[in-house]
Amino acid sequence: MTEIDLLADADARARRFVAANDTRRVFPDAAALAALAGFDEPLTDSGRPEAETLAMLDELGSPAAVAGNGPRYFGFVVGASLPVAAAAERMVLAWDQSASTPLGAPGGAAIEAVAGRWLLDILQLPSESAVGFGTSASACGLTCITAARRRLLAQAGWDFDRKGLAGAPEIRAVVSDVAHVTMIKALRVLGFGTDNLVVAETDSNGRIDPAKLPPLDARTILCLQAGEVNTGAFDPFAQIIPRAKAAGAWVHVDGAFGLWARASDRLRWLTEGVDQADSWTTDGHKWLNTPYDCAMAIVRDAEALAGAMTSDAAYSSAGADAQKNLTLEFSRRARGVAIWAALRSLGRAGVAELVERCVGHAQRIGASLEEAGYDVLNDVVLNQVLFRAGSDAETAAIREAAAASGEIWFGGTVWRGRPASRISVSSWRTRDEHVELAIATLRQLKAMQPGDARDT
Repeated sequence: MTEIDLLADADARARRFVAANDTRRVFPDAAALAALAGFDEPLTDSGRPEAETLAMLDELGSPAAVAGNGPRYFGFVVGASLPVAAAAERMVLAWDQSASTPLGAPGGAAIEAVAGRWLLDILQLPSESAVGFGTSASACGLTCITAARRRLLAQAGWDFDRKGLAGAPEIRAVVSDVAHVTMIKALRVLGFGTDNLVVAETDSNGRIDPAKLPPLDARTILCLQAGEVNTGAFDPFAQIIPRAKAAGAWVHVDGAFGLWARASDRLRWLTEGVDQADSWTTDGHKWLNTPYDCAMAIVRDAEALAGAMTSDAAYSSAGADAQKNLTLEFSRRARGVAIWAALRSLGRAGVAELVERCVGHAQRIGASLEEAGYDVLNDVVLNQVLFRAGSDAETAAIREAAAASGEIWFGGTVWRGRPASRISVSSWRTRDEHVELAIATLRQLKAMQPGDARDT
């Protein structure tokens, strides 16, 4: 089989997989999961035919795929890939370039520069900001916090690049009591230590209470949230950020999905004041519905990000705005091309419509679950519905039954010390009929539960 034939076979298999998105089980059945054992084979000396390898990947792997790219998946705040974004990714893979600098990928560099400008435009963030296209919100959060600490140390007279952290002035990190695990991970990896984090109390929806905000100073990194991962709530930026800036603190906003509310005239009020922060992270694979492995680190002070991430070498030098000097990755594909493709195809109105439609679906689900006797635990202002079904055992049983049905899938969580379930509506594929199916399924499962004992 020639290279072109192999790629054509892969394309045909991928097209068949995508064509079945509406009808595929959302979570694979036991037989499909058991069949994955077929991959557990010894490595051969001489190798196997390429066509056989591709067929095995499809025939064993595809039935066991969770249908995150389908319309009935309501887990983990992820969207299905827009066709144009997925197609753009295929072009980037075909180019097979190292998009670290314009020298290695002139087209990729030019497109990512435009994507960065458009991103700042649609999110209404400072136009002078640097945008690094990294692999994930975890990686991008790590780069932003690194830039923040380095800048605060420099202002305190400490050269972090030469001296490192040994003997350095202490930099404090303030997080909310419901900070996302990736934010905690970034701070832990950077050596802040979880015991040393200063924790701010939040209200019933997970918003930092300004009245209980810990003291801030010029050696503080304050981490806020645009879209709490369980409730979708936003910290009160307009009340908190001016206080932080007056104290000389650096403000970082984890906006993996919530920051996209700024694309909507109807929802932008949720983010009032967020543009006054120093850095932000957001994902492409959540509400912009691009393929996985693309997020953005956005830093108002472009030099702060470039100074922290610079990786120039004698054999590979480039300007401060080269992606290798704005992200953790040196060898990288032009992952910002998918962002460009999505924004160019949707435009401002398309992105706003996508976000608003998902919020409308979530609010419909939330209201219906309350009517069906569920406890909805959050104000459904965004795309998250957090709920329980009477007792903890009933909540778990309904979640497991929903997954077993293959009709819908949503995840579990813990909220305020008790198990709960969480529905996230983020996909462009999800339409009214899929929402109604989810509601009907949950109504039926609730009615099937014995009694209504409630945990307190």
